[in-house]
Amino acid sequence: MSQEQRRGPARRAVIAGAAVVAAGAAVPLVARAVGKEEDTPAVNHAHTAAPAVSRAASPTPYRRPRSDHRPNILFVLTDDQPKETDWAMPQTLDWLGGNGTTFGRAHANTPLCAPSRASIMSGRYAHNHGVLDTRHPYHLDQRTTVQRRLHEAGYRTGLFGKYLNFWHTGDNPPHFDEWLLQEPVAYYNGHYNDNGMVRNIPGYNTTVIKDRALAFIEQSRVDDRPWFAYVATRSAHEVNIPERRYAHARVPDWDGRPSVFESDKADKPPFLRKAGHSLAQGRALRERQLRTLLSVDDAMRDFREKLRSLGQLENTLVVFTSDHGLCWGDHGWLRKSVPYRPSLEVPFLASWPAGGLGEARTDDRLTAHVDIAPTFLDAAGLAPDTPLDGHSLLDRRNDRTHLLAEWWWNRQDKQPIHTWATYIGKGEQYTEYYRTRLDNSGRPKGSGEVLFREYYDLAADPYQLSNLLHGASRERELRLGIPGLAQRLAAARRA
Repeated sequence: MSQEQRRGPARRAVIAGAAVVAAGAAVPLVARAVGKEEDTPAVNHAHTAAPAVSRAASPTPYRRPRSDHRPNILFVLTDDQPKETDWAMPQTLDWLGGNGTTFGRAHANTPLCAPSRASIMSGRYAHNHGVLDTRHPYHLDQRTTVQRRLHEAGYRTGLFGKYLNFWHTGDNPPHFDEWLLQEPVAYYNGHYNDNGMVRNIPGYNTTVIKDRALAFIEQSRVDDRPWFAYVATRSAHEVNIPERRYAHARVPDWDGRPSVFESDKADKPPFLRKAGHSLAQGRALRERQLRTLLSVDDAMRDFREKLRSLGQLENTLVVFTSDHGLCWGDHGWLRKSVPYRPSLEVPFLASWPAGGLGEARTDDRLTAHVDIAPTFLDAAGLAPDTPLDGHSLLDRRNDRTHLLAEWWWNRQDKQPIHTWATYIGKGEQYTEYYRTRLDNSGRPKGSGEVLFREYYDLAADPYQLSNLLHGASRERELRLGIPGLAQRLAAARRA
């Protein structure tokens, strides 16, 4: 039997044994209570605008005989959504957190939209797939994408929403059977490539693409092929425009975190020392983001109900994450693009009851976007046929000691942020900044000289307040193991 003919039951038996997570981690996620909701009933995200359908009220599941028992794959990707956004996602957490795995140490490999998405599609670091900024999406070799592999293996494939920045709207996305691609991406009344026809479609981005994804999933009533749906929302990217019914949603207060109040930044790189965004600005950005995410949570509710009505909840692998995080005034910064935890870490949840991911668990392995494509291939029983930098998260034996994140200074950034690469271990992080930037073709140029370095003990200093290399002697660097870390970082950048 070929890899592509592997059937669900056998695959499920393998994964059920491999998906056991760290001891003591099986704790269901519970959505955070919202203070003073009784004062603002219209903001109760339980949801007043569109109540969830109860199990008892759900229609009898449609059980079409399947000739192919490989799982469906539903991938939902938000934009610029950092962690600590649970308030806006109670239904998502109830579904995927309560019936699946929460990956607590998930990272973007490049905290920038297009490079991050190319890593998700290809399972490769940006220095390998070649999309280093947002303006050169055609650098991605489409033969390396997971959608190509799934499509050629018999999956029905669909893309709904954002694809790659600066993709020509009139160009059809390769290896998808259906698509509703929006570029440029807007919250309301967007410009779309609708299965080859470029047109404007009225309505809110999240709702428009959700409805088309639901129609794509609904087709499984008459098409028994397994399907792969890639759903990418505008939320929660700036400039944030919430759906009108959530425009005045009352968001819980936020008191910041220690990294927001860092006053002495002498140990930070020069560009960050000049950054002066405040707690008030961070609060305002957080509030705007959370309001847009309320509509994403509604979409997740509707996806769940659709899968339930089709009898496909058990054998659909559902993965929810963001392309990268965002700082809310951390170290004075109000953007992404920096090698700090709010910028790099992302929410990441997965559920697949038939594959052993059906109980509430947390998984604290170091995980990254490059692991998504290998995970999808593994679930579908497909061997990779192009190089991968990531590995399947379905196999608990895949437990890395470190991961790489990288970013290139590009022409969108007027101030000299500098190119950087960072080595993230289980309890430490080592970063180098380089004299390198991208040219007009999106390729690196410069000497590559190391301009600045940082080292953080993440266990003792989770908010990255104390750069232990600031003023460090040679002897202290040796005690911290910096020479070895520098070698490992260089090796990761070459791999």
